[in-house]
Amino acid sequence: MRKNDISGVDFLLVLILLTRLPMPRLQKQQFARHAHAAWAFPFAGVAVAVPACLLAVIAQGMGLSPMLAAGIALLTQTLLTGAMHEDGLADTADGFWGGFTRERRLEIMKDSQIGTYGVLALIMTTGLRWIAYASLLAADAVWVLLPVAMLSRAMMPVVMAALPNARITGLSSSVGRPPWRVCGLGLAIATLAAVLFLGWNAWGPLLAMCTIAAVIAATARTKIGGQTGDVLGATQQLSELVALLCLSAALS
Repeated sequence: MRKNDISGVDFLLVLILLTRLPMPRLQKQQFARHAHAAWAFPFAGVAVAVPACLLAVIAQGMGLSPMLAAGIALLTQTLLTGAMHEDGLADTADGFWGGFTRERRLEIMKDSQIGTYGVLALIMTTGLRWIAYASLLAADAVWVLLPVAMLSRAMMPVVMAALPNARITGLSSSVGRPPWRVCGLGLAIATLAAVLFLGWNAWGPLLAMCTIAAVIAATARTKIGGQTGDVLGATQQLSELVALLCLSAALS
């Protein structure tokens, strides 16, 4: 890694970008590091997953069922991210399947209104994540949510680096395309965490995540010619979902 690939300010940049946690104000020139800060994306997963896991443990300790505790964990993560990844998934579903041209798809994705495809995508993915959370909580495996959160966010810079920006404006365009070495560092950090938490059970979810990220990237290239912030949100959500399904099958 090059010396300027890592900086302490990267953690703050990532938390500002990917969460709604209160952060200190940064100087304008520091935001120029956004693309190089992509290696720290997994730590945004730590910031949202740790409170979610703690609250789920407390909820179960108070006698709540795994399903209710899972709902609390899911709600906590959604609030801490401002539902930005869920919003990206809904916009991507609406745009990819609601338009017939690249221009129309991008127009739909930029529209703040939600359509049928977006509603169905949110219902299905949120419902499946909730059930998977409950399954893992019932198996006393709540802390596996932490490496899943890290890995799912490590997939986002990979898609950013693999595809050009589909539009010259927007959140993803403003961040820029991270170098591959930066993406590799983030993925290595998340993978190490997954192996430490899950052992051999880490490799199935990791393979599933890489596969779904590749499918999303290929679809985005075909549909809109590149990636946007919405596509990255969809990558995080679907990566998390397939990992949860793999772990639910293996651990519950």
